[in-house]
Parts: sequence; C-alpha cells; structure tokens
Amino acid sequence: AQQDAHRAQGAGGQHHHVGGDVEQRRVEARPAGADGLEVHDPAVAPPLEAPAFSLPDMDDAIHTLSDYRGKVVLLNFWGTWCPPCRREMPSMQRLYDKYRDRGLVVIAVNQWEDAELVFEFTGRLSVQPTFPILFDRESTLAEAYGVKGLPTTFLLDRQGGIRFRAIGGREFDHPEVEALIEGLL
Repeated sequence: AQQDAHRAQGAGGQHHHVGGDVEQRRVEARPAGADGLEVHDPAVAPPLEAPAFSLPDMDDAIHTLSDYRGKVVLLNFWGTWCPPCRREMPSMQRLYDKYRDRGLVVIAVNQWEDAELVFEFTGRLSVQPTFPILFDRESTLAEAYGVKGLPTTFLLDRQGGIRFRAIGGREFDHPEVEALIEGLL
C-alpha cells in the first residue's frame, strides 16, 4: 500500500511550474500501476514521506536518509552518460555553497555506475562537487522514488517529506528554485 502511495499520480491537481519542471501538486489516487511520484501542496495534506535509503559514497562510507533529518535535502538522481545531468552539476554545487550553512544538503545519487568512473567524471569538472555522491548501482532507490528518467530531483523538507519534484535538467541556482529552498529553510 505504501508503494502504491508513492506511485500515486496527481490527476487534476494544482500545478505550479517554477524554473523548468519543478512541480508542486496535490496527490490523488489513480488505478494501480500509475506511473511516477507526484508531489502535492502541503496545505492540502502532509507531504509524502521520502523512502529511506542506505547507500555508499565513493569511499564506501554508508549514508542514510536519517543522517540528514533536520536538514533540507536536494536529492538528485543522475548518471555521467546523461548530458542534462552533467550540465546541472555545477549549479548544484553553487546552490550547496550558498545554502549549506543554513541547513541545505545536496545529495547526488548516481545510477548504475561505479566509483572509478564517477571519480574520473568529477575530476574533469571545472568545480569539483563537495556534496555527497552516492551509488544506487541496482537503481533500487530510484525505483522506490518512482524515477522514470534522468535527471530527476526531489526536494525534501526538514522532516523528510517530499515537497517538490523536478524532472529534467535545470539551473538549480535559478532565483525561483532558490525561493523554493528559502521557503523550506
């Protein structure tokens, strides 16, 4: 039942597009098998609880969602082979630099790749990421979040509720995206 709730898709919900495909949407049940995870207006109902995770980073240290309880979390699913994923990485670092002292954590969850390949990729970036890069090698976490394509990004509130979902690449330090984050900090 909880998995079905995570896969519930908004039908006729209120849409609010900001800085691309960032959405805030009310969740309404649809028939079983509905694709995707829709995010809702917290004024209508409490946010969906983000699925827990326990994933390794490049040094094999394990990170869990509960490690970040009390923080606002930008959770980005990506791959080095994905052009929009590669383009948005610098803006995620700029966003992290600007807000980390106020309680924002950026977590990049790589799909299907190994640490050596990701290390090589990050070494070629003009600014190396200082936020955690985790590995979802079997894509089980992406499945739990209903990710259907990359990049897909979720913004979690301090209580671990999913507040926004963004599908596709974007500049995360765009003023309208920053306003969403400011509202949660």
